[in-house]
Amino acid sequence: MIFETHAHYDDDAFAGDCDELLLSASENGIGRIVNIGASLSSCKKTLELMEKYPFVYGALGIHPGETGEMDEGTYDWLKKNLTHPKCVALGEIGLDYYWPEPDRETQKKWFIRQLELARQLQLPVVIHSRDAAKDTVEIMKAQRAEEIGGVIHCFSYTKETAAVFLDMGFFIGIGGVVTFKNAKKLKEAVEYIPLERIVLETDSPYLAPEPYRGKRNSSLNIPFVIEEIAKIKQVPAALVEEVTWKNGEQLYLFNKK
Repeated sequence: MIFETHAHYDDDAFAGDCDELLLSASENGIGRIVNIGASLSSCKKTLELMEKYPFVYGALGIHPGETGEMDEGTYDWLKKNLTHPKCVALGEIGLDYYWPEPDRETQKKWFIRQLELARQLQLPVVIHSRDAAKDTVEIMKAQRAEEIGGVIHCFSYTKETAAVFLDMGFFIGIGGVVTFKNAKKLKEAVEYIPLERIVLETDSPYLAPEPYRGKRNSSLNIPFVIEEIAKIKQVPAALVEEVTWKNGEQLYLFNKK
């Protein structure tokens, strides 16, 4: 079975067929899906999806690009709702310097606050880091993130940076980008990262793999990611599926539930 560790079925891109897609998951070999909150509204929709589907779990958090909406009320809401029994992580949190807004200090402030909350609630974190490797690492080290644990979502840096995150005990999320012909740096990182530290994700509806690049993504496309990882690692696809399932359970603490 496939463990989809990062999707956004609350997105408007799925407004017309979300139920149909999710109900087809098991017949396509997908055993668990973690829907990831990115804003207050998407977190509320994530809670609804968790209640509706037995195989859907959730992470609640505020994406760096949405931290402009953060205030103490939002923080308190997160603190309350992260105690839901099907919440398996705090995220998606982190830093994104690709866009100029919100400003970097706002992003850093709420990244740190949410890391502190994850520690308090004993939840792993789902970290988004785009064009911000240096500051991400510095904050994680200062906050002793190795004691919190979690995953670097949609990893996009070099194998040298991967080594830093691996040393902190983090898993590395790999999705459709690894299938792109121009993803040489990521393919090198995947070759370097131990299979036991890789988890599968799609970031649906974004980042669809080849041959569907540029189209709406869904969890049904994960086999393309599995095949590419197997090719890079020179191992059977079935092994990638088996090991990453166990990794997903370890990441989201299913062995402790």
